[in-house]
Amino acid sequence: MLLTGAAAAVALSGIAASAETLRFWTTEEQPDRLAKQEEMARAFEEQSGNTVEVIPVTESELGTRATAAFAAGDLPDVVYHTLQYALPWAEAGILDPDAATDVIEELGEDTFAPGALGMATLGDGYASVPVDGWTQMILYRKDLFDEAGLEPPTTYAAVEAAVEALHNPPEMYGFVAATRVDENFMSQVLEHIFLANGVSPVDENGFKPLDEAKTTEVLEFYKTLADASPPGDLYWDQSRTLYFSGNAAMIVWSPFILDELAGLRDSDPPTINDDPTSTELASRTGIVTTFAGPSNPEGAAWAEIHYFGITSDAATDEAIDFVLYAMDEGYMQTLSIAPEGMFPVRRGTADEPEIFAQEWAALPVGVDRQAPLGDLYAQEMIDEIVGGLDAARRWGVEEGQLALASRMINSGVINRVVRDYIDGRIDVAEAYTRLNDELGAID
Repeated sequence: MLLTGAAAAVALSGIAASAETLRFWTTEEQPDRLAKQEEMARAFEEQSGNTVEVIPVTESELGTRATAAFAAGDLPDVVYHTLQYALPWAEAGILDPDAATDVIEELGEDTFAPGALGMATLGDGYASVPVDGWTQMILYRKDLFDEAGLEPPTTYAAVEAAVEALHNPPEMYGFVAATRVDENFMSQVLEHIFLANGVSPVDENGFKPLDEAKTTEVLEFYKTLADASPPGDLYWDQSRTLYFSGNAAMIVWSPFILDELAGLRDSDPPTINDDPTSTELASRTGIVTTFAGPSNPEGAAWAEIHYFGITSDAATDEAIDFVLYAMDEGYMQTLSIAPEGMFPVRRGTADEPEIFAQEWAALPVGVDRQAPLGDLYAQEMIDEIVGGLDAARRWGVEEGQLALASRMINSGVINRVVRDYIDGRIDVAEAYTRLNDELGAID
């Protein structure tokens, strides 16, 4: 039945009155990334009738801005944030855990990577909705490993065997360890190696003295890595340079290296041959995300996870709809912001359990040239990249002590003590004692 002009006006005014303008804070503020988020928001608007204002926020300012907005009763509806804020913000009342839990349950808890969900667990629900993540990786020369009959570097023992077989400086360094103490890169690498051996400085009550036998294994292993590395203060820059030139058998890096490793970025090309656009080095590379020490055979992956937080000031129903859209119909638009560093924490749906992982692998990556990761790397590597999120861990998350663990890491204590040990200024027993004494003094 056709509506009269007056009736149509009333109906349209009702729709307009019920529509919401949602405010969405995002730390992905580069112009090209903002444009992709705005494209996703426009698609949601067309479907829902609710408009979305995409508001860029500098990541270093996110904490203070959220605290100020909460005090003023002026929080946005949805915030894209890192792991460090999920539980503290929920406990402070900034986030609405019930809304996040509703989203996760509607999408299906079993469609999310367990590690990403576990980090946001709050009581019987979740503080925030996992969106994407990346896992720290060991990149290794698979061709050289295969020639030498070596196992992939998934354990301390396998890495040590590879160092013994391949270390031949200066033509080939067995490893490039992180040794620059004022670089967060060293903190990330060390946390991964401690986690791999089941060592944590916190429990549910706060500081927990480090296990002596396990910590000794960690320290001695890291000295092996340092001894197989070039001298000096090393961090991500030297790691990449030496691997790209063909002078390193193993390095640790984030997945943001994957496009340049395949010759897609002119500013940082592989130099293993004369063609900076070559995919040769990528084809010779293997990847490990879940890594195990002798005292923790199941191992662990170190991950950075991002979440959608629905705030306590949100138009709740509309914010839920927006997050549902961004994690389902609009999920590929969400991940397309930077596919090489935004792995799908939601692998698929109940009907198609791997659909998002498959579609993500087909998203183009690169700067000066573009290609899908699935065209650049073998399927087993794609599976390893995504699968690391299943075993993702971080100090303090499960124990409810993420804030304390972060202060311990940011203090630089671990980096300084480990550097003193690998440089021979202290022995392993003194390193263990100093770690416990100095970490135990942090509150």
